[in-house]
Amino acid sequence: MPDSSRFAHRTLGTTNAGTANIGTMGVAPRPVLRHLLAPAALTLAALAGVAHRPWLTDHIAPFAGRMTAEGVVAVLAATAWLGAAWAGSRVIDVVMARSVRAVPIPRLLTDLLRAFLYGLAVLGILAFVLGQPVTGLLATSGVLIAVLGFALRNMIADIFSGIALNIEHPYRIGDWIELAPGLTGRVDEINWRATRLITLEGTALVVPNGLAAGSRIVNFSQPGTGFRATLTVTLDPEVPVARAKRILLSAIVCCDSIPAEPRPDVVVESVTLNGVTYQARFWVPDYAHLASGRDAVASAILEHLTRAGLEPARPKQELRRPRPAQPLQASEELGQALLSKVDLFAAFREDEVVELAAGMHVRHVPAGEAVVRQDELGTSLFLVAEGALDVRGAFGGRTILLDHMGPGDVFGEMSLLTGQPRSASVIANTDAVVYELDKEALDPVLRRRPELAARLADLMGLRQRRNDAHRRASTPATATPAATDHDLLARLRAFFKL
Repeated sequence: MPDSSRFAHRTLGTTNAGTANIGTMGVAPRPVLRHLLAPAALTLAALAGVAHRPWLTDHIAPFAGRMTAEGVVAVLAATAWLGAAWAGSRVIDVVMARSVRAVPIPRLLTDLLRAFLYGLAVLGILAFVLGQPVTGLLATSGVLIAVLGFALRNMIADIFSGIALNIEHPYRIGDWIELAPGLTGRVDEINWRATRLITLEGTALVVPNGLAAGSRIVNFSQPGTGFRATLTVTLDPEVPVARAKRILLSAIVCCDSIPAEPRPDVVVESVTLNGVTYQARFWVPDYAHLASGRDAVASAILEHLTRAGLEPARPKQELRRPRPAQPLQASEELGQALLSKVDLFAAFREDEVVELAAGMHVRHVPAGEAVVRQDELGTSLFLVAEGALDVRGAFGGRTILLDHMGPGDVFGEMSLLTGQPRSASVIANTDAVVYELDKEALDPVLRRRPELAARLADLMGLRQRRNDAHRRASTPATATPAATDHDLLARLRAFFKL
C-alpha cells in the first residue's frame, strides 16, 4: 500500500527556485502526473487484455493449453481490479496533498480510504474473476471474526475510537492538548491505534485512542492559537484592593513577552484567613510559551511588590487583630527608598536625600492620563512608585511608543536640572503612583554644595547617552545628538544661578 506521507512530501516539496504547488494555474505539476501514470497505464493495459479475451485465448491455447490461457486472462482481470484500486489510492494522495497545506490530514483517514478501495478490489476479484459467492464467504467467516474480535477487543476499540476522533476532530495534528493531568503535548500523529504527543520536554507520549476518546480533552490551540493563563497571588488583607490590583497589573504590563492585546487584568479570586487571593490573568500566544510567560509574570510581580515595600502573604498560624494601615508613613519611606536608588543622586549624602524626599509630593495618575506631555515646559523629575507608564514621542506626524516604565524608573531629569522642555510624553498605561521632585526642593541643597553640580552634570550626561543609545536601537529615526557634559554643566549652573 503506498505511503501517503512520503507521497505528500514529494508532491508538495518546493525547490529554492520556487517550484509551483499543486493546482497552480489549474495545471497539475509533473510529479503528480508521474505518480498517476504507472497505475493508470497498468489498469488500462490489463483492461485491454481482458477486452480481447477471445483473441488471447485463441493465440495462447495452441502453445500452452486452454487452461493456461484462461489463467492468463484471470490474472489480467485481477490486475485490472488491483490497478484500479492503486490508481484510486494515488488520487486520494493527490487530494490529501492539496489540502495538507491548510490543515494537516491524519494518516488514519487516508489509510481507511485506501483499505476500503483495496477491499472492494479483493471482493471484485472473488466475485467476478474467481466466481466465488461473496455472501456465503462472509457468512461462513462469522465465527472466525467473532473469535478474533474478542481476542483483539481492546485494539478494535482503539481503532474505532480513532475513527470517531477523526470524524469529530476534537484535535488536529499540531494542536496542544491535555487528555488528563500529566498527559499534555503537541499532537504529532494520529494512527490506527494511538495518538502520538510530543511533550514540552521533547519526549514522545503514545496515548491509545480508546483512552483519548474516553478522556476530557482540553485543546489549547482551538478555537484560536492564543489562550488566557492565570497566576494566583495572595496578599495581606491590610493592602487596599485597588492598590494591590494596580501593582499586579503594572507588573504584567511591563512584561515584554506578554501581548498587550487582549489586555491583561487582575481580579479577586477569594478571601481567606491567610489574606486576599488575586488572579493575574494574561494571554500567551500558544501552550509552548505558557511556562516562560508565567515565569516572566511571576518574576515581575515579585519585583514590583518589593519596590512597593510589600511581599506575598504568609500562612497565618493564629488570628490577630488587623493593624490599621499607615499610608502617610509608608509613602514617605517609599519615596526616600526610591530616591536613594537613583544613580543621579549617588553623590548626595543621606541627610540630603532625606531632605529631598521630604520635598517630594505624591501624584496618583489614572490610566490613560498624561504625567507630562512632549514639548511642554517643566522643572520637575518623577519617580515611578507603582503602575506602568508608556513613553511616547511624536515624530514626523506619527506617535511612536519609545519605552515602558515601571516602579523604580525615573524620567524628567533634564527638565529638573536645566529647564529643558519635555522630550516625550509619558502616559499612564495603568493606574499609577509617581513621586514628583521639583526644582525648589533641589535648589537649597545645590546652593549649600555647589560642587554637586559637576557630579550631576556627569551623571546626567551618562544617563542621556544611555537613553539615546536605547532609543537609537529601537527607533533610529528619532535619534538626536546628545549634549556634552560641559554644555550640561553650563546649562545647569545657569538654570540654578550658581
